[in-house]
Amino acid sequence: MSQVTFYLMSELDETGASACERLACQLAAESWSSGHLYVHCADQAQAERLDELLWQLPPDRFVPHQLQGEAGQAPVEIGHQPPKRRYARLINLAWEAPLFAGNFPQVVDFVPTDDTQKQQARERYKHYRQAGHALEMRDQPALAAHNPAQP
Repeated sequence: MSQVTFYLMSELDETGASACERLACQLAAESWSSGHLYVHCADQAQAERLDELLWQLPPDRFVPHQLQGEAGQAPVEIGHQPPKRRYARLINLAWEAPLFAGNFPQVVDFVPTDDTQKQQARERYKHYRQAGHALEMRDQPALAAHNPAQP
């Protein structure tokens, strides 16, 4: 079974990129070199937003990535469909728990501050628990100093 880590978000979502999306980019920048990862988005628009956010990171935090379906095999893939390759880690930004989460040794998920999204996170938590995954909760870490969502 997978190890699922939920981050309890403390920042309010802003216009543009959400705090969850910004933390997902930070986690990708910190962990891609220790194993390939898949960022699962709610839809194509969110996948494209994450792609752009990763390109805006400073050069010393470069994350080799690609959108799902692009040629190549970058260590980080972003998409909204089940991945076709195996990855060490899943970062879930979708509203529901992906049915393929058990294919990953590690899963990262988020509990946003918005009440509706918080309820969706509770449903994902229940799904992971019923599937037998090991669960842990962590507070949101400080976001990196360079924040591409802000001027």
